[in-house]
Amino acid sequence: MESMRTRLQGVTNIVRFNWPFYLFSFLIFNFLVAYSFMSIPLAFQSEIRYFTFLFILPIIISLFASYYIYDTSGLYTMNWLPKADPGKTIVNINAGFDETSANLYHRYKNSQLKIFDFYDPLKHTEASIERARNTYPPYEGTLPISTNSIPLEKESADTIYLIFAAHEIRNDEERVVFFKELHRILKFNGQIVIAEHLRDVPNFIAYTIGFFHFLSLSSWHKTFNSSGFKIKEHNKHTPFVNIFILQKHGNSF
Repeated sequence: MESMRTRLQGVTNIVRFNWPFYLFSFLIFNFLVAYSFMSIPLAFQSEIRYFTFLFILPIIISLFASYYIYDTSGLYTMNWLPKADPGKTIVNINAGFDETSANLYHRYKNSQLKIFDFYDPLKHTEASIERARNTYPPYEGTLPISTNSIPLEKESADTIYLIFAAHEIRNDEERVVFFKELHRILKFNGQIVIAEHLRDVPNFIAYTIGFFHFLSLSSWHKTFNSSGFKIKEHNKHTPFVNIFILQKHGNSF
């Protein structure tokens, strides 16, 4: 299936939602460039230009990495997702910014798609999410939820999708409570599909200190184990994105 996204949508959204950082970086870069051409000793000019290069290089790398991941890798074609038989209940949960429900709707036309948004501005305080919400309205039919209560019956969902969403739950205890709620609504033979960046070497190369926004692999393992899940599959979509497919360890707590 072809992605419904526009060309450069991924990297454009990153700049749009984080514009204060990029504006500040642009101003600093221009100041350093101008300063390097002032009437100062030649050796000092070279040092300033070298520092300017080191300052701007990580930003350029991160934008190229984002372009690769979100705009050219096929991530949002959804062709890497598992197939679903007709008549299944598909649940898609986002953290205030939904880039996947439209594609999921078209991919699983013969299934029932339920969409939930757990964003809480008092708990999930990323300013970029608030800007994203102001730019893109929720997908039609999206219901707001809290991380400790999903309005579905026990064992009613066949597949649950969490695409770049669960890491926005920064509190470890809250995240475990949320996954226990996912455990409750997931059928015993169902599965959860999670796409996340990790706090690992590839993402440090791509985003430098920005990789601290992601969770480590050990943190995810702790969350999964504490909420009753086992990892059925762990794959990579590009070196930067990890795909976890979870199944239940047990039927109830």
